[in-house]
Amino acid sequence: MHGSRRSRNVETVKAKIMIGDDDYERIVPVLVPNLDDVRRFADKLNTEGKPWQGEAFGWPVEYNPERPEPPLDSKMTFTPADFCIGESSIWFFSLMWERGKTAEPVEFLDDRNIVPYEDQKAPSN
Repeated sequence: MHGSRRSRNVETVKAKIMIGDDDYERIVPVLVPNLDDVRRFADKLNTEGKPWQGEAFGWPVEYNPERPEPPLDSKMTFTPADFCIGESSIWFFSLMWERGKTAEPVEFLDDRNIVPYEDQKAPSN
């Protein structure tokens, strides 16, 4: 994560957030989980192979297991398992087991609204 302070399994970062239709960006502190902890949690869900939706590490989470039928209009031979955590407009991380349940998942991290750590420092007097 490019803008963080680490404390065990979460990082305190600041995120740019747009509210409503105005053009004013708010900068707010948020807690972002350690990705290794998130990966372990996702792997546990994938091993169990049951759909799951709830909250973990303070963020909304969803897991959908692999299904034998292919996605609509796809050349894939099955629907891969997928996992996602976060809010797409703030911070978001997802895993998809595109090569099968036992293969390493493909990862996607959207942290573009996380302010780089250098920009979070208070101005000196």
